[in-house]
Amino acid sequence: MIDTGYSGFLTLPPRLVAELGLPFVTSAQAILANGSEETFDVHSVTVLWDSRPVVVDAYASDTTPFVGMRLLDQYDLYVQVRHGGRVRIETSN
Repeated sequence: MIDTGYSGFLTLPPRLVAELGLPFVTSAQAILANGSEETFDVHSVTVLWDSRPVVVDAYASDTTPFVGMRLLDQYDLYVQVRHGGRVRIETSN
């Protein structure tokens, strides 16, 4: 899932963070879409992005995993906004 309102790299459920044994980096506060402030554990994870390994921060959150805008920086995002619509991410020229 992509969250265009999230300025970070990535969120992952704590269960998955534990299963992967991701190293703890820090705790950080974030303001949620509803205006509330919450503290999250931040972990380091290497993801394969555009065929290259990239080390990013992942916030542990009891939600569906999602990609934030920081991971999409320098890429173009195309979305068909309808049920079953396609999502395409391309390298910016």
